[in-house]
Amino acid sequence: MPCSGFIGGWRKVAFGALLAVALTPVSSSAQTLSQASPQLVDLKLLLAVDVSGSIDFWEADLQRDGYVKALKDDTVINTILSGQTGRIALGYVEWAGGDHQRVLLDWTLIDSRAAAHAAADSIRERPHMAGRRTSIGNMLTYATNWFRDARFFSERQVIDISGDGPNNTGVKVDKARDLAIASGITINALPILNERQSPYGFPKLVDLDVYYEECVIGGDGAFIIVAKGIRSFAAAVRRKMILEIAGLVPERPVRAIPVQMGGGAKPYECDIGEQQLHEFLNRDVD
Repeated sequence: MPCSGFIGGWRKVAFGALLAVALTPVSSSAQTLSQASPQLVDLKLLLAVDVSGSIDFWEADLQRDGYVKALKDDTVINTILSGQTGRIALGYVEWAGGDHQRVLLDWTLIDSRAAAHAAADSIRERPHMAGRRTSIGNMLTYATNWFRDARFFSERQVIDISGDGPNNTGVKVDKARDLAIASGITINALPILNERQSPYGFPKLVDLDVYYEECVIGGDGAFIIVAKGIRSFAAAVRRKMILEIAGLVPERPVRAIPVQMGGGAKPYECDIGEQQLHEFLNRDVD
């Protein structure tokens, strides 16, 4: 009987312990992972690549190949590994107009040569999918939201956007730029001064580099690297990524100070792309 009393008492104690565990806030591994601190990296870098209708499949191949080569370049990789933490978080999105923002590489940790090569191979293997129109504004809005992903943290957050034309639909580019900057994001750009005619006969913006400088880029240390033709794209990408990862800024060209800042130059019309599209669509209308 004493033994049975002991067992009964042990059962009460055990049941009480189980009940206490059941009433304690969950501390499962899933919750631990969800509440884990984000991994510290030297840079969160989003590569945003234009695949709008003005870029044909041959040009799209050259663009993507430029990023693939850059991610496998020894100098690019060594620059990543030489940072304070020796790692960055990288994403890759192809975009056009409207809601055409296609993620080819979700936020990925690049902390070794093998990781950089794997990311490059993953990007290269994805099929191409072009889109209509050009919405830099929609892409910047999408990217600003995407940077809220909490898996990685860095004081430096950079959108690296490339394109061969101005915004012509969707969110106004300067509005989207200002919202991204307010979120602590720097926008760098790689305008492509493409001499090839658009497949649809759409007019080229002759001062696209100035447009990107005045209407697209912004934030701490923002800069552009110009690709003079699609064939020079790979070299421009390589240089740009090295500068971004190292936190360096190339010398910027001296431009006239806009009127609203006390200068004599007329402010750049950031809706020039929308104007071009309107004129193009109505070209045969009397």
